[in-house]
Amino acid sequence: MTVVLHVGNRSITAEEVLPLLAGYQMLPQFVQEILIDEAIASIECTAEEVEAACQQFYAQNQITEPAAQQEWLRRQGMTPEQLVSLATRELRIEKYKQATWGPKLESYFLSRKDKLDKVIYSLIRTQDVGIAQELYFRILEGEQSFAELARTYSQGPESQTDGLIGPVELSVPHPTLAQILSLSQPGQLSPPTRVGEWLVLVRLEKFIPAQLDDAMRRRLLNECFNNWLQEQVTLLGDLTPTSSAVTPTAP
Repeated sequence: MTVVLHVGNRSITAEEVLPLLAGYQMLPQFVQEILIDEAIASIECTAEEVEAACQQFYAQNQITEPAAQQEWLRRQGMTPEQLVSLATRELRIEKYKQATWGPKLESYFLSRKDKLDKVIYSLIRTQDVGIAQELYFRILEGEQSFAELARTYSQGPESQTDGLIGPVELSVPHPTLAQILSLSQPGQLSPPTRVGEWLVLVRLEKFIPAQLDDAMRRRLLNECFNNWLQEQVTLLGDLTPTSSAVTPTAP
């Protein structure tokens, strides 16, 4: 068996590498990185981009001097070519994301928009049907404010914020609550509704539509990329060292 690594007094053979990765729960991450490298293999950077990425990498790792770079390579067991590949990797990943999902981002945003819109709302929750009905009519008739009643009667953490919650995306609240909020107009009070073990009173305060700005674009590109990566890992199936998906070929 070929020894490929010495760690302390231990000699690690090629046959031991995958079982060790699995034992340290590092195999899924290892497989993901290989999948990413395969995906970005054809992505190129200009000479200027490579130089800028390398200089940024050197600065971040405090190896701006050639001697320090050589020592870093020695400690990492890497070649200069591998260092350049590592320094430009994030840039190539970003280029891959843009090339793969950038043209589809607007339609993807529209398909997700109903979950990305944000709301600010007021909430009172109780397990007592009679109290829920009484509070509903008190608010409806203007006898007491929603905030005052939430402080006194709500049985959740919102009692500490006068019943006010948000802004949160519509994917955050319970689906029943999210549906009520998505169909409400600002200021509209909904009658007591059963949500799990609770009876809730909810009033939409503000609706904040999602915008496809630069921050949202970055988020959705990352989401598409991560979804793709998880799908690829799932397609590989079993990641145990005996799996044909990750078993190395014989020399």
